[in-house]
Amino acid sequence: MAQQKPPTEHTGSSPESTTDQPKGDPWHAFGYLVSGVFVYGALGWGLDRWLGTTYLVAIGILLGAVFGIYMTWARFRQPSTDQK
Repeated sequence: MAQQKPPTEHTGSSPESTTDQPKGDPWHAFGYLVSGVFVYGALGWGLDRWLGTTYLVAIGILLGAVFGIYMTWARFRQPSTDQK
């Protein structure tokens, strides 16, 4: 039978900072951007169809890109180490 090894400890400045950090997976960032553009673009398209306008889909796509970038930044930023 195969024996299981205990998990190894991370070496870092402090144990608290290494356990709460998200993994830096670029697919998460890509997913945030694509889903933001898709969801808000679809919302803008639906509002365009409902209101009879032609510009809300472009605004929705831009807002989706901005929100996707914000979500990526919020997830992957380094937590501040200044605690008082």
